[in-house]
Amino acid sequence: MRGFVVDGASGSVMDVPVPEPAEGEALVRVLVAAVCATDIEIMKGYMGFKGLARHRRIVGHEFVGVVETAPASHAHLVGKRVVGDINLCCWDAASCGTCAVGGARARNHCPKRTVLGILNKDGTYCERLTLPVVNLHAVPDGVSTENAAFAEPLAAAFRIAEQRVVSPKDRVAIIGDGKLGLLIAEVWGRCGEI
Repeated sequence: MRGFVVDGASGSVMDVPVPEPAEGEALVRVLVAAVCATDIEIMKGYMGFKGLARHRRIVGHEFVGVVETAPASHAHLVGKRVVGDINLCCWDAASCGTCAVGGARARNHCPKRTVLGILNKDGTYCERLTLPVVNLHAVPDGVSTENAAFAEPLAAAFRIAEQRVVSPKDRVAIIGDGKLGLLIAEVWGRCGEI
């Protein structure tokens, strides 16, 4: 398959192996992969990308895909359009003090987690990727593939609101006119108190 492989501040499209799903993972054919500012920052050195061969990887974490294979317990996902949570539980999630106690929300902060396209897990700028089935969410039929590509940044915007760092009555200024900044403004403007 083809993938956009980043090596430091540069990248190129090249042939890469089709990933093999691990236990509990699905193989997903990528339909759309969106560009995030984090992807650009990775190419500038964020998260340890220094141009060393050991840091070559496929970036990207905002995507819509179609499940090609899945474990029997999730066979209903095969052929479905999906988006995915980017934070994966750590290798010992059952005994990890962060993941076991806090569940899905805690894995976002586990120091041993893996992050799609950012930390120890190849990302979405390729033809196929693997993700745990617990990280996949089916896209409703009424949502276009292009709109579904906003699922990850929209989830991030809602997560900021859920953290309640400001109250709905506070006046806030959102610095940044990028995709995430605009989505945060939209969430706050529409939802008020969450």
